[in-house]
Amino acid sequence: MANKGKRLRAARETIVPGRPYPAAEAVKLVKNAAKAKFDETIEIAMNLGVDPRHADQMVRGVVQLPQGSGKTVRVAVFARGAKADEARAAGADLVGADDLAERIQAGEMNFDRCVATPDMMPVVGKLGKVLGPRGLMPNPKLGSVTMDIKGAVTAAKGGQVEFRAEKAGILHAGIGKASFTAEAILENLQAFVDAVVKARPSGAKGTFINRIALSSTHGPGVRVDAGSVGADSAGAQTR
Repeated sequence: MANKGKRLRAARETIVPGRPYPAAEAVKLVKNAAKAKFDETIEIAMNLGVDPRHADQMVRGVVQLPQGSGKTVRVAVFARGAKADEARAAGADLVGADDLAERIQAGEMNFDRCVATPDMMPVVGKLGKVLGPRGLMPNPKLGSVTMDIKGAVTAAKGGQVEFRAEKAGILHAGIGKASFTAEAILENLQAFVDAVVKARPSGAKGTFINRIALSSTHGPGVRVDAGSVGADSAGAQTR
């Protein structure tokens, strides 16, 4: 713990608190601060000018990170017959129908994404109280309720990331690993911010993006200049 504290203090000394850095510089600072013995996740935090308690201010969406997330994603699929076979062939980790629902009800939640064919939603709907709070409920708007099971599973395992604004309009997500090149992280960062800007809800008034920050799992946060990733403070794309 002492060494961890020393590493964190040393990393913080390279960063000016509250100063917005150009995206490329922020990425390099975050990479240099990732000194843990494991491959730390590079995380983005965005403070948005919305109140998610209002339906017309909810920010939610999905983005395909061009360089992948670096995370091993376990996918559960609700499907029957040929679509279940398609899911297995695509690499789904858990596949089933009523039997899968029973396993989830019993506490088997060892998956990161959940996909379903439309005909399975009456079964999946009964799991709303279990899947909903964990952000795992399949949603047609996010492409997780679909007949294209192969595409959905492949996307989930290939770097697709869901995002959703939490209380106070804070949005968190992993956009890569410290082992990624700075260029790869920067490309993922750009794609993520673009997706959030495009997901701006109709009820969002005034400033949309209040703050963007990057950090590694155990590193300090580095503020990112929103304009350097193609979005001004109002959330309008400037590129």
